[in-house]
Amino acid sequence: MSKAGGDEGRGAGGSGGEKARRPEDETPEGKVPGKPSAATTGPGWTKVSCPCCMLERVEPLVLVKLGEKVRPETKRWLIRLIGTSQKDGGAGLLAHPGEDAGGDLIVVSAPRCTLLRATEELGLCKRYGSGDMEAFSYHDRHNFKDSDNMEVFLTLAERHYIVKYELDGLRAQRDLRVPGLSDSCTLQNRNNIWQKLGSAGVIIDTFPLHNPEQLKDLSQAWYTGNQLVQPLDSVNSYFGSSVAFYFSFLDFYTWSLLPPAILGLTITYFSGEVQKEMVESDSGSQVTDEGDDSTASGLMVQAVFSMLWSTVFMEMWKRRSSSLSYRWGTLHLAERFAEPRPGFHGDLGVNPVTGRVEPLFPDWQRDLRIALVSLPVVGLFLGLVVLGMLCFYWAEAQVQQLNRDWDSMLSQTLLYVPSVLHIVYTNMLGTAYKKAAQKLTEYENHREESSFQKHLTSKVLVFTFFNYFAVLFHIAFFKQDVPLLRKRLASLLIVTQLLNQVTEVVIPFLVDRFISAPHRAESEDDPEEDKFRKQSTLPVFPGLFAEYIELLVQFGYLSLFSCVYPLTAVLLLINNVTEIRSDAYKICQLFRKPFSPPVACMGVWQVAFEVLSFVSVVSNCWLLLLSPRLQQLLQEGGLSTTNILLLAVLVEHLLILVKLVMSVLIPDEPDWIRRKREHIEFSSMEALKQQKLQSDE
Repeated sequence: MSKAGGDEGRGAGGSGGEKARRPEDETPEGKVPGKPSAATTGPGWTKVSCPCCMLERVEPLVLVKLGEKVRPETKRWLIRLIGTSQKDGGAGLLAHPGEDAGGDLIVVSAPRCTLLRATEELGLCKRYGSGDMEAFSYHDRHNFKDSDNMEVFLTLAERHYIVKYELDGLRAQRDLRVPGLSDSCTLQNRNNIWQKLGSAGVIIDTFPLHNPEQLKDLSQAWYTGNQLVQPLDSVNSYFGSSVAFYFSFLDFYTWSLLPPAILGLTITYFSGEVQKEMVESDSGSQVTDEGDDSTASGLMVQAVFSMLWSTVFMEMWKRRSSSLSYRWGTLHLAERFAEPRPGFHGDLGVNPVTGRVEPLFPDWQRDLRIALVSLPVVGLFLGLVVLGMLCFYWAEAQVQQLNRDWDSMLSQTLLYVPSVLHIVYTNMLGTAYKKAAQKLTEYENHREESSFQKHLTSKVLVFTFFNYFAVLFHIAFFKQDVPLLRKRLASLLIVTQLLNQVTEVVIPFLVDRFISAPHRAESEDDPEEDKFRKQSTLPVFPGLFAEYIELLVQFGYLSLFSCVYPLTAVLLLINNVTEIRSDAYKICQLFRKPFSPPVACMGVWQVAFEVLSFVSVVSNCWLLLLSPRLQQLLQEGGLSTTNILLLAVLVEHLLILVKLVMSVLIPDEPDWIRRKREHIEFSSMEALKQQKLQSDE
């Protein structure tokens, strides 16, 4: 961002900022416009100097909520800062003080030039005059379709994010005392202004405003009817590409469960051995083994199919992901040396790479914090996982003994109690760990937001894999108890999904319906500012972290262990059909509208799914060896235990080779997307050459 650069002569609160006019003092106060799409530039809005940004209508985009004790002079200074041009160190946005000049709200919008410049900085692609998607260039803006109409050219989510992008990038260019605040809240040179004001209690909240008409249309097309196809383009337009990619993946994954679900039902119906083991795991009693060669072949088919299905699924998803990225204009996001994230802190100095004055934090200190604090805490939580697993085994042995002594319906029911209690324990432990991981990653003090998210996600993924799968692997490969593994997997699939539906949808719905909604009741005659204020009473959207974790765990159950419980895909399919609608309802009605940065794919989550797909080969091969019937067939064929192990290793390596060959044969992106991407890169390079030539002249 230009305002966060190294031009020391200008800056927020610097000489340019001090001399900036006070537009809110030059215009009379006025009411916030009645509709977000029909706001006027009339009284109250800060003025713009660029003629092309003079609009008849201003669209309120973001609401800034101030602290109760913020003084009027502080609010006026903040409005000036927001409205000051970027070359003078401001955000280059539009600000409105609300109906009450001394109130606690500021409504923010963005002029055309600021939106267009940020579009180029973010590396978004837009439709060119020729009809193709091209990386947007501000100097060539007149040749892009609808570049004069921001409500068509940029999606609502993009406009919201650009406002946040500009506000978060505000940095003080010199030491500055904020009017109305004590000397302890003085802004130091290169301080992140928005974060500093948040810490001082000046800014309580910043969130994007819902557009009621668009939200109503989206809800009707998304979850209120009987539609089987999600309106992904509308989701991307309203909530942004990061949300749209999640729902696109959920949709693609859900319908991809149909083949393994059909296969699982077929194997369960025709396999007498599977039915026998299910009865054994339910009742705890032994059923006579009549022997069924179709059982072994059915389990082998299920295992091989799971391994191949997971590979094909991920490769086809990558192709779909690249197509969506092109369609949504995020195929060529800018790769630049990122600004320090708002939470980054350190001693002020000159960055040796960019030459900018900014906070610096030595890498060795960060590595020391990771080694001496983060790793031990993560290890402690993993130890708690092991402790829970040991308690589960102890309780499992106790109820098994109780069932043998009593042999009643009650004792058979108690067989599931240890599994249910352990599932509740792991979920509670997982919730506590997520909060600890967030605190640890903040303590590590990563400079870039991408690095912060990478370390946070890595912590959570390690714990999630250990927390959810350690018991299953121990049962499978150490205890070698297939009935217990099947019972445990069934409990996980049923209980966890029920808990997720209750905690994620039912409870928030009840709280919203009977506690929060009555306080948000509004009529068409209510002032627009009151409607904006009521949006602030909605809880903050918690993000998609938990949703991706849920899908990752599902995928692990299916790809790693479905050969011992063929109905896994059936249960997941039933759950996910309702999950799509419940997640859509939740994000539309139960939470504030989130800021959504443009993304080109699922990021690190896609790598996590691919790792599980690879691990599934090893898991399924060795799970097949646990089948007593298969072992009997191999021994009857004259194979010794050593030869059986060697055969398993051979088959494992052969299937890994098949997966690698399939991943190579299926390109990550269609040929037409590859050609489009290369054309965009070439056009961007040519545009840079032209700009350089013009600047030299």
